[in-house]
Amino acid sequence: MLTKTANFDQYPGELNMSKGNYCRVLGFFILSFVFSNGFAYEADAPHQKAMLDNAKEWTQQDKDINARLQKLEQRFGKKPNIIYILADDIGWGELGSYLGGKLRGTPTPNLDNMAKQGMQFLSHYSEPSCTPTRLALLTGRHPVRTGVDIVLWPGQTQGLAPEEVTVAEMLSDAGYHTAMFGKWHVGDLEQHAPENQGFDYAYYGLYNGAIYSWVNQKNFYEQQTLDGVGHFYDFPGTFEDYKNKYNIEILGTLEGRKGKGRKQIKPMGPESMVEMEADSIKKMKKYIKDKAKSDKPFFLYWASYAQQMASSPREYRFKEGLDHRNNQSAQLAQHDDYIKQLLDTVNDAGIAENTLVIWVSDNGPMYAFWPDAGYSWLRGAKGEVYEGGVRTPGFAVWPGMIEAGEQPMDMISVTDLFVTAARVAGVENKIPSDRVIDGIDQLPLLLNGEGNGRRDYMFYYSGKDLKAIRMEDHKLIIVPGSKGGLPNYELYNLIRDPGEKFGAMYNHLWAIVPFQRLVGSHKKMIRKFPNRKIESGLF
Repeated sequence: MLTKTANFDQYPGELNMSKGNYCRVLGFFILSFVFSNGFAYEADAPHQKAMLDNAKEWTQQDKDINARLQKLEQRFGKKPNIIYILADDIGWGELGSYLGGKLRGTPTPNLDNMAKQGMQFLSHYSEPSCTPTRLALLTGRHPVRTGVDIVLWPGQTQGLAPEEVTVAEMLSDAGYHTAMFGKWHVGDLEQHAPENQGFDYAYYGLYNGAIYSWVNQKNFYEQQTLDGVGHFYDFPGTFEDYKNKYNIEILGTLEGRKGKGRKQIKPMGPESMVEMEADSIKKMKKYIKDKAKSDKPFFLYWASYAQQMASSPREYRFKEGLDHRNNQSAQLAQHDDYIKQLLDTVNDAGIAENTLVIWVSDNGPMYAFWPDAGYSWLRGAKGEVYEGGVRTPGFAVWPGMIEAGEQPMDMISVTDLFVTAARVAGVENKIPSDRVIDGIDQLPLLLNGEGNGRRDYMFYYSGKDLKAIRMEDHKLIIVPGSKGGLPNYELYNLIRDPGEKFGAMYNHLWAIVPFQRLVGSHKKMIRKFPNRKIESGLF
């Protein structure tokens, strides 16, 4: 359990203790923690302090967890399989288990069943938009550290740097089979591609859902009559026209293999996104069946295209209880069905008890295309650091390891999935120590339940800028400028006010210096390990 302390203003580099005492405490931590786990990576300053504060308790807790993992490995003869599913634009309030479902015109019985079978996260945090969240999951780092601080579009040269270490590279080096399906969206160039970032096999698209809508615009305006306007009515004709005019080539569905490069197997067309989802679930089911027989474990990363604006499958559009006028509702119904197919495949292969499955959403809803959009009960949306933009639904299922029906309030970040995967696979020593890793090992939360999370803070970035900070139950939103020398901010108690309605700063003046010191320790680590610089070519 994370020990709560009243003194928030002491962090590594600022601790009020003699050099000798500090070294002794640090030495005890390093010896005990490394003895227990066999690793020591460069965590951000607040977590370094938490590791010091909780060294004795966490060391014993980790020994117990390691014993459980060893027993499981002896039973199955290999490390656990890991499946990470990243959904798109699904906000808090979209699923039935988050007070949505039928109420929102989108029944989600199979995703809701994940909540019953395992752990439902009540405080899962993503980055505020799609490219950043994908980078955070893959690297365990805030995207700004990787040099990519924007949402990527076709033709841009920015992307996931080869020097970054991905979760797939880490697990592949440890003997895992690795595969990726769906929406890549962290760089167009071959050096950014999944087959060159640790995945043995990848079936994927490079872009977000908007690009799948562009292909329809010429056909739309050539119709005899028009029922309305297209989302992208000024797109210049066809993809060929776009290439001729701007020298930007739009690629369709790609298949990549490690060491062999990639090839386009289908050009992008009006139904490409729906086909991508349908083909992906077929390929994933086959992949799971095949790898279940292997003497090596597997890591599967599925970045679903569901909840985009481009197209929806007809067979799901008019299901009972569905808001059929909302394109995204049909896509979510399709995704919900595919979740059942995937989990049934895991069960039928006899590997459910040796497979950790985690499902999370990449950010909140995109209201720009309302009413063809998702929804959140919380304030804010995609692109914002209010809760509606970054607090998203999530589940973890692992029969026999994760207790069914858990609903912890403990904070968990999408960056944590990187370190947690390393812990599950027993490859903590593969986590790079020459850079800051923002992720935290949350296996104690998954296996021991509520109150055992190891995160009591959160930093929220929007592009290059730090826009908000959470410290235990309190969240500070940074507002530009000052008020006569007073810092300008909003501060919310998220337990009392999850909708962020009452954020008057004057009620929270006591928190100014503790928050400043928390941010100060974070910035010191950035100076020690500077963010990667990649030329974006953007304004």
